[in-house]
Amino acid sequence: MRRVPSAVLSRLQSQAQVAFYDGPFPATAADLGTRLAGKAGLICLLTDAITADVLAAAPELRIVANIAVGYNNVDVAAAKARGIVVTNTPDVLTDAVAEFTWGLILACARRIAEGDRLVRRGDWKGWALDFMLGMELKGKQLGVIGRGRIGRAVAARAPAFGMRAVFADRGPAPSGTGGSGGPSLPFDELLVTSDVISIHAPGTPETTHLIGRRELARMKRSAFLINTGRGSIVDEEALAWALKEHLIAGAALDVYEREPAIVPALLDMENVVLAPHLGSATRETRTAMADLAVSNVLAVLAGDPPLTPV
Repeated sequence: MRRVPSAVLSRLQSQAQVAFYDGPFPATAADLGTRLAGKAGLICLLTDAITADVLAAAPELRIVANIAVGYNNVDVAAAKARGIVVTNTPDVLTDAVAEFTWGLILACARRIAEGDRLVRRGDWKGWALDFMLGMELKGKQLGVIGRGRIGRAVAARAPAFGMRAVFADRGPAPSGTGGSGGPSLPFDELLVTSDVISIHAPGTPETTHLIGRRELARMKRSAFLINTGRGSIVDEEALAWALKEHLIAGAALDVYEREPAIVPALLDMENVVLAPHLGSATRETRTAMADLAVSNVLAVLAGDPPLTPV
């Protein structure tokens, strides 16, 4: 659905005929269905809606390789029913997203983006003892929602900043240290006690608006909310309300409910850092993601098992 790095593309072209979509982005379902006719494999992005209708229009399709860890853009059940393999790109982007998450945490806590804007406007009048004070991370609690690869990688970096990382247990009772990466707290307790809350859960019906008015009202007034998971997890209207009412200290978002559209109220807030979905955006990582998608396609078309099946 988009061109990939030339080194990766050459692998694909050596074994298959490759067609590119270069129309309006993202493609409509009708356009996708038409273009997939006669195709054996699809390499797509998380912005491509691979619905049951799209899959029905592609009877020869054998694999959908999604260049992303998440796959909520693909109707996996419909694909399975048609015998179509679905793959994603886990592991290769873990470190890049974890690093970027910490960049957002620091930007919020130390008001970096806000300070940059102030300097560029010419509003800086010089150093002062009480000017633009932020929050130190040392001794604070990092609450992580999502104990997957990325959530654990973010938590693993917390000691470098003197923070204690805990994970959200959304069940009815605390789970102690079960699993890996650190201790768990009941979801509500994590909301109440954390100084920074970082979201790394998948976008599913169960996690849609997991963070809404109630949850934001439970957070510390000095806390920051970070989302590099999926935009659907945070109710952006509720977040704008909470920030306006000073219920939390600030937020940093890399993903949005109706991407690339953003709730207008957030655009005018100085205590919000807004990034254009850059979590995995390093040359190394994006190349590795595309390479893994190509490897999955070539394996399936050769009659071998996929490397990273969903």
